[in-house]
Amino acid sequence: MKLQAVLPLVTYPDPNSDKVAVNAVAVARQLAASLHAVAVNVDIPPVSSALSRVLLDVPALAREAERLSHERGRHLLAAVEEQAGKAGIALTTEEMAAAPAMLGEGVARAARYFDFALIGWEGRNPGSRIIAEAVVFGSGRPTILMPDLGDFPVLDHVAIAWDGSRVAARAAADARPLLDKASKISVLTVQDEKPLAESGIGERFAERLRKIGLPAEAHGVSAKGHPIGVALQDHALKAGANLLVMGGYGHSRVRDFVLGGATQGVLDELRLPVLLSH
Repeated sequence: MKLQAVLPLVTYPDPNSDKVAVNAVAVARQLAASLHAVAVNVDIPPVSSALSRVLLDVPALAREAERLSHERGRHLLAAVEEQAGKAGIALTTEEMAAAPAMLGEGVARAARYFDFALIGWEGRNPGSRIIAEAVVFGSGRPTILMPDLGDFPVLDHVAIAWDGSRVAARAAADARPLLDKASKISVLTVQDEKPLAESGIGERFAERLRKIGLPAEAHGVSAKGHPIGVALQDHALKAGANLLVMGGYGHSRVRDFVLGGATQGVLDELRLPVLLSH
C-alpha cells in the first residue's frame, strides 16, 4: 500500500520559505509516498468595535492580512507543484482557512487522514511552531520536522531516542517505513538524565531490531548537564545520523502546550530532521 504524507504550508503570520517544497518532496520520495499539500490560510473574524475603526482601521488591516495569507498560500502550493512534478511525486493540493486561534487545531484534524505529516520547521516563525505542536500532539500521526538545512539529506542513518517508554515505542513503530530503508540505525539511551526502568534497555531494543533484519547498534548517551534534547541531537549528529526519531512528550491544556524537556529542547533548537510521535 502506498503511503500518503500531508504537508501543511504555513502562511500566517509569516509564511514558510520556498525551501519547504524541496524538502517535503525529498522526504516523500524517500518514503515512496504521495503528497497532499495544504495551504493553511487565516480567516480573521470581524471586529465590531467602533473605536477600532477610528484608531487603526482594524477591519482593513485584517482583510489585508487575509489577502497576504492567501497569496502566500497559492505561491507555496505552486512551488510544491513544481518540485513534485520534477521528482515524479503524485501530488494533490488544498486550501483551508481558519481563525488564528484555530489554525493548529484544523490542521491536526486534517492530518489524521494521512500516514505522515511533514512540517517545514523555522524556529523564528511562530506559525511553524503552532502548527507543529498541534499536529504532533493532536493528529495521532508521526510528524517529520524538516529544518532548512540547504541540501536535504538522505535519511539512511536513523537514530532512535530510546528510554523504554510508551511514546518511544510508538515513535519507533511509526518510523518503520524509514527504518526498513536505513543502512544504519543507532539506538540512543540517555544514561544520566532520569532513572531508567531497567538496565540494558538500549541493547535490548537494538537486539530486537536486529532480529527482524534491521542494522541496529545501541549507544549510551551522557547528557553532562545539557538539556536532553540538545544531548540527543549532539550525539545523533556526531554518530553521523541524518534523522532522529523520538517520542513527543507533552500535552495540550486548552491549546497551551505543556512540553516535556526533550521535546522542548528539540523544538527550541532543531539541528537535523526529527520524527516526533505522540
